[in-house]
Amino acid sequence: MNQFKGKAKILAGGTDLLVQMKRGKIAPEYLINIKNISDLDRIEYDVNRGLTIGSLALIADLQESYTIRDRFPILHGALSQLGTQQVRNIATIGGNLCNASPAAETAPALIALGASAKIVGHGGEKVVKLEDFFVEPGKTVLKIGQILIEIQIPNVSPDCKGIYLKHALRRKLETAIVGVAVSLSTDFEYGPVKEANIVLGAAAPIPKRALKAEQLAKGKKIDQHLLNEIASVASEESSPITDVRATAEYRREMVKVLVKRAFTELIKI
Repeated sequence: MNQFKGKAKILAGGTDLLVQMKRGKIAPEYLINIKNISDLDRIEYDVNRGLTIGSLALIADLQESYTIRDRFPILHGALSQLGTQQVRNIATIGGNLCNASPAAETAPALIALGASAKIVGHGGEKVVKLEDFFVEPGKTVLKIGQILIEIQIPNVSPDCKGIYLKHALRRKLETAIVGVAVSLSTDFEYGPVKEANIVLGAAAPIPKRALKAEQLAKGKKIDQHLLNEIASVASEESSPITDVRATAEYRREMVKVLVKRAFTELIKI
């Protein structure tokens, strides 16, 4: 990567990269295939450290993991809504994140889980919170000579529940018009909210936490009136665009709808 000075792209699954090349959006002079680097496809769970996912782990393998299904259902739900089975058989989680699409299915769920990204390069290695990994559409904090090697997810507390909801015309087959991931911790099953993470996808230039809406929920027992306010604040925190799939106004309205639906499915209101 240093040798080619920005003229090369990393090839993992290729489901995003090759499509962009065919459409003429990018034209790298070189492709660097990292598929044969050993140990980058691992899926490891430790009761103390949590879940570690290598950047080359296939979406299909992650979706089929009993550990993810049982312990991290919010991530399992997002994986299940990423493309067709054929795509999931090829696509990698690292590629899904490094493509830096605002509509990437895995990003909101991982951010809601407090995930971090481990980066290595000639300057050594570092770990950054995933919510700080994205810079703008198509761009991450990765510099030339650096690659993402793993995603680290801390253990989820027993009182934490989460869900990822995606709105698209043909849900799994198309890119999200809006995606929302919500994770909540409560004092008891339907008690006051201790912690809330609300992450918006395809509703801003990068996956974005609705911090004001989160603060509004914390420490309170959610009723319908408060939920309407939380959803409205989350919508106000979004900054969507108008494109061929939806207008900005429609996306803002769908943020409200999905936030309310997520809270309603997680706690009794």
